[in-house]
Amino acid sequence: MDYPSLLLEKAVGEFAKLPGIGRKTALRLVLHLLRQETESVDRFADTLAKMRHEIKRCKVCHNISDSDICPICSNSKRNHKIVCVVEDVQDVMAIENTQQFDGLYHVLGGVISPMDGIGPSDIEIDSLVERVKEEDVEEVIFALSPTMEGDTTNFYISRRLSGIDVKLSVIARGVSVGNELEYTDEVTLGRSILNRTAFEIKTE
Repeated sequence: MDYPSLLLEKAVGEFAKLPGIGRKTALRLVLHLLRQETESVDRFADTLAKMRHEIKRCKVCHNISDSDICPICSNSKRNHKIVCVVEDVQDVMAIENTQQFDGLYHVLGGVISPMDGIGPSDIEIDSLVERVKEEDVEEVIFALSPTMEGDTTNFYISRRLSGIDVKLSVIARGVSVGNELEYTDEVTLGRSILNRTAFEIKTE
């Protein structure tokens, strides 16, 4: 496609880098911005820049936050004895939307996936183990997507926690095998949290 402006072409190229955005959709978005008032576009750009530069990761659970400790970890009304292990920030949002869980979270930032070159040291497993050791954690809930990578990560973490007196459980398989947790409907996900079962290590 020929563009009448090099600046327009560059802007389209940047928008097209976003997941799920093709060049045609990117062009529509850029043209929409061109039709807006300059102040509105400046505010949009400033908001994105401020988000990228100022947003933080919670020092406790690694969730995104505006402060060093996220609102969930700093909430005294939450059950600090239960930690729900999730893959990413979207999973925290999905579980919170069910309003069925009042414990804390631990965001791994991914799952073990040798095919993608992601090993245990590439995600927040060490900090989880230290957290369980140092804090008064009574239960760790595995709420990773029921995929091969998710199950592998559950197994590895369970091995790391095997010498610690803590209950290990996993969300009920109301979530279909192979599905990503963030796309599961709230009712199913909420029931999966409430009906969680003891995590068992298969030795075969």
